[in-house]
Amino acid sequence: MRIGELAAATGLTREALRFYEARGLLRARRGGNGYRDYPPQSVDLVRYIRLAQSLGFTLAEVGGALPELWSAEAAGVVDEARLAGLLRDKLAALDARIAGLSRLREELAARLALACPLAAQAQVQAKGAQAAGARTAGSRATGVPTADARPAAVRPAGRRGRAADDDAGPGARKR
Repeated sequence: MRIGELAAATGLTREALRFYEARGLLRARRGGNGYRDYPPQSVDLVRYIRLAQSLGFTLAEVGGALPELWSAEAAGVVDEARLAGLLRDKLAALDARIAGLSRLREELAARLALACPLAAQAQVQAKGAQAAGARTAGSRATGVPTADARPAAVRPAGRRGRAADDDAGPGARKR
């Protein structure tokens, strides 16, 4: 199947298919004329890739799992047990991300209640403790994460206004 036929069958552009091929997600044989020749199961493979993307998987994640899940020798048969494991792992990662975002939301809401949203952490913790009513001892009593658990965007600024030296990014000079 030529690239134009695969594009028509999948609804993707030829450029998108070439991109998938460059990323190692698709394989095509080259004919004597230099044209790409895709095996028939490429249609199902492209649909699988698009579905995985719609479920929140990155192309890197898809590419990492593809050799295990998809075998051209097996005529496009997917290892369903392995796929279910990947979906469970993605769901757990999504739950962890949601929990982290919920903690961030709580902290932002607590800061909005202050006269100055950029006030010291102690004021935020005091407001959080009043709202939560001392559930337990320690930093969990306030419902606000400790300084180490907070995202860089809400940590107190260090030198030169950066959240922390280790959050400055690759190639940044550390002191």
